[in-house]
Amino acid sequence: MEIKSKVGNRIKDIRERNGKSQKDLAYTADLDRSYIASVENGQRNISIVNLEKIAIALKVSLSELFQGI
Repeated sequence: MEIKSKVGNRIKDIRERNGKSQKDLAYTADLDRSYIASVENGQRNISIVNLEKIAIALKVSLSELFQGI
């Protein structure tokens, strides 16, 4: 599996575990909902800045975000 898909799946898993919608995550991370969708679908080469925003919004560290990848 490609790294973009692995990261997207990991974000989606954590988001769903926290009971957040893509819209909730997008709002908290100050990103567009369509951007979150494309990241989760492995269609985006996400920047480290946006990875940090998502990690903060999900209340996990960057190392936790990459755990198991």
